[in-house]
Amino acid sequence: MTRAFRRSTALVAGLAAVLALSACGADDSADDEDAGATTLEVTDEFPISIEHAFGTTEITEEPKRVATWGWGSTEAAIASGVYPVAIAEQLWTVGKGNLLPWVEEAYDEKGVEHPTLLPDDGSGATVPYDEFIAAKPDLILAPYSGITEEQYKKLSEIAPTVAYPEAPWTTTWQDTITITAKALGRSAHGDEILADIDTFLADEAEKHPEFAGRKIAALYPGPNAMSLYTELDPRLAILTKLGFDVAPSVAELDTSDGGFYYDLSYEKVDAIDADVVVTYFDDDAQAAAFLKDQKALAIPAVKGGNVAQVVGREHISAVSPPTALSFQWAGGMPELVKLLSEAVAE
Repeated sequence: MTRAFRRSTALVAGLAAVLALSACGADDSADDEDAGATTLEVTDEFPISIEHAFGTTEITEEPKRVATWGWGSTEAAIASGVYPVAIAEQLWTVGKGNLLPWVEEAYDEKGVEHPTLLPDDGSGATVPYDEFIAAKPDLILAPYSGITEEQYKKLSEIAPTVAYPEAPWTTTWQDTITITAKALGRSAHGDEILADIDTFLADEAEKHPEFAGRKIAALYPGPNAMSLYTELDPRLAILTKLGFDVAPSVAELDTSDGGFYYDLSYEKVDAIDADVVVTYFDDDAQAAAFLKDQKALAIPAVKGGNVAQVVGREHISAVSPPTALSFQWAGGMPELVKLLSEAVAE
């Protein structure tokens, strides 16, 4: 899960050369007629300044060609009324050349041309600079990503770039939406998106009073350790909106280094004092094997059958964490709420 990145001097030099060539011929292909579609009006005045971990980005005028990187900003942009022309490839989720189902539905419903997919190795560690340059963006959004300061600087040579507020991969889903909407000059639409989501979550919490006060943990079992998502991670934070409390053993984890997960040896998993746990698996076979694994059965909630298993990469991605478009996607939060209700009832 470490997201580290190194580049050679040759790559940096190559980037500078490509940038120079790009600047010479950018004016004939980045005009409004081939820009990404918009469906909602601007609500803010430009210029807009956004502070983030690497400084302040000023956006002088309404972006016409938006590129996104990382997770969630694509959906936040679409929900705010802007359809990006280039987005990060979700290789782990849907494979090469495919769009996330809720993203594809959004483009198709509006009849918008599908965006260019920016190659990603699945971790977000390697930034495809050449592809960003080819997309000719006038804004790059990466508020929930793992870009390094060096990568941020290189992306900023291509277009104004918005990074995360504090630490990589820890931006809340609320902030991802708010930052994205503000960068697009559509803060009021961002507020509406959040209000709709809050209403959805409040309604679900009201429908499921059995969630209230129950202690919860979110786990990703590895071969040698159990990864626990910390309170900094949106996967866990979203569950508290349904009425759950973070399990004390998870709340006590040291997150001073900004870590969104914590690896716990299997010898210590019996300390996970959750009433219910959420797990994530690629397929049914892995999920079934977990419930019979003696190491996992040391967790009281697993032994008691109080497990909500999210199975399948699309379903995992829809809630890990949810985005502006996946909250109410049938295989996203609605399915997880159903699984949680069944797990609590065990």
